Amino acid sequence: MNKFINLLSRRPTASPELLTLIVSVAFTLFYNNAFWQKVLDLHSPALAGSWLTLIGYGVLMTLVQYIVYMLFATRYTAKPVLIVLMLVAASISYFTSAYHTYFDTTMVVNTLQTDSHEASELITAGFFKHLLIFAGLPILILLRFKVVRSGWKVTVFRKVGYFLSGVVLLIGSALLIYQSFASEMRNNPEMRYLLTPGNYVVSLARVLTASEKNKVETKIPLTAQATYEGSDRPKLIVMVVGETTRAANWGLNGYDRQTTPELANRDLVNYSNVTSCGTSTAVSVPCMFSPWGRDNYDESAIDQHEALLDVLKMAGYDVLWIDNQSGCKGVCDRIPSIKLDSSTQTPGCGQDECFDDALREQLQVRTKELKKNTVIVLHEMGNHGPSYYKRYPKVYEKFTPVCQQDDLSKCDVQSIKNAYDNAIFYNDHVLSGIIDYLETQDNYDSTMLYASDHGESLGENGVYLHGLPYLIAPDEQTHVPMIWWLSKNIRHDEGIDYRCIQQAAGSHHSHANLFHTILGLAQVKTDVYDVKLDMAASCQAS
Repeated sequence: MNKFINLLSRRPTASPELLTLIVSVAFTLFYNNAFWQKVLDLHSPALAGSWLTLIGYGVLMTLVQYIVYMLFATRYTAKPVLIVLMLVAASISYFTSAYHTYFDTTMVVNTLQTDSHEASELITAGFFKHLLIFAGLPILILLRFKVVRSGWKVTVFRKVGYFLSGVVLLIGSALLIYQSFASEMRNNPEMRYLLTPGNYVVSLARVLTASEKNKVETKIPLTAQATYEGSDRPKLIVMVVGETTRAANWGLNGYDRQTTPELANRDLVNYSNVTSCGTSTAVSVPCMFSPWGRDNYDESAIDQHEALLDVLKMAGYDVLWIDNQSGCKGVCDRIPSIKLDSSTQTPGCGQDECFDDALREQLQVRTKELKKNTVIVLHEMGNHGPSYYKRYPKVYEKFTPVCQQDDLSKCDVQSIKNAYDNAIFYNDHVLSGIIDYLETQDNYDSTMLYASDHGESLGENGVYLHGLPYLIAPDEQTHVPMIWWLSKNIRHDEGIDYRCIQQAAGSHHSHANLFHTILGLAQVKTDVYDVKLDMAASCQAS
């Protein structure tokens, strides 16, 4: 008995390189279920030849990660580095398995920009359980190991030896399966986003490098000159940036549920075929306020340049951003902005967050004594998930039963959809209320343009939430609703044929139209305005 106790009390000894190899093997075997499922869909284990491919993939994954991580593993850094990687790998493997998310650079940006409130809805009991099994226990085992001590000559010789051996084996395994591997990665590019934690490490490095590269002391102006060329009658342009609302569940688009009953009774323009610039707020919002759409998307240019609101400000407009979300992603950094929370003492604001009708309340407060041209952006909480049931007051719970869990895996698809549709039903009331208010204001020309930043997956093909790489993102994440309401005053003063706009609303539009349509409405003359992308230009009297 004493011998057994002594055996258990002994701490195993390993070099930093061996520890890294052990952990790399564990990553390949236990943290890449989504990747292996994808591989098994392409290679049946029943076929003898498939096993060679599967083993080759495993060896290749292990060696690539091992060679990279080993470079940072010394006697003093091995455990901290590997512990961090285990925590990252465990976290990613959970979200990849639970929501079928892919961790590319966009998802990394989402992770970095997520505030504590948003994060709290994703940190569920299921997540902690997964973290305990796939991070807690392995870390305890890792901590039991003693890292060998050796002189610098032995350390250098050992590291070089391990490194060269790893490279030789990597080249050899790559040659054996190169044709199959290259073909599958070319035909299924999403597979590389499933490699855990390697892809996250690479994507994080790319994001940090790009952020540093794009960092500028002063934003580059989009134009040297922007002037107002309209009438003396003041204009009020309200742009509502929706959140996570997909076109498929939008009542005005023919959804089998009437989720937009109030808007359906309005004389407005509904755009039924609109694509977003991205699948996440971090991509779409900056893009919506830039002259570059999805076809000409340039992240570096967007980061380094001013945005639409800066151009409007240059033309003499008062500009205000009112936020009920996690920020404007840099768009409003140079203009006045208001963040809604309990401190604003706005009706609809609780201790944790505000319902979106608080935006309408703030709009009314900020426009009581409007005397000059003004653009106000309202950034909604919208349908932000996974806690859709928190996005609306109880009185708007029309579709039941609803999923009241932050962990969507605990709910059936129908209850998730019910909660999501209730949030749209409430947003319908919010948008209709904004129009109600604007209709009563006869002292200025007013308009409201609403567009969601991106859509959402609600369990289709096992995928939830949003943020998939655009190349493989389903229609549910890129097809978004957009509506446009114009007062009779602005139609008259700007010579807009409303019926003409409504007739053209069924054709394809995108976030690329927003920048130029707003400039056209604002009657701002500037060289960055593209008349071909202005949704009203072809329906205006010349």
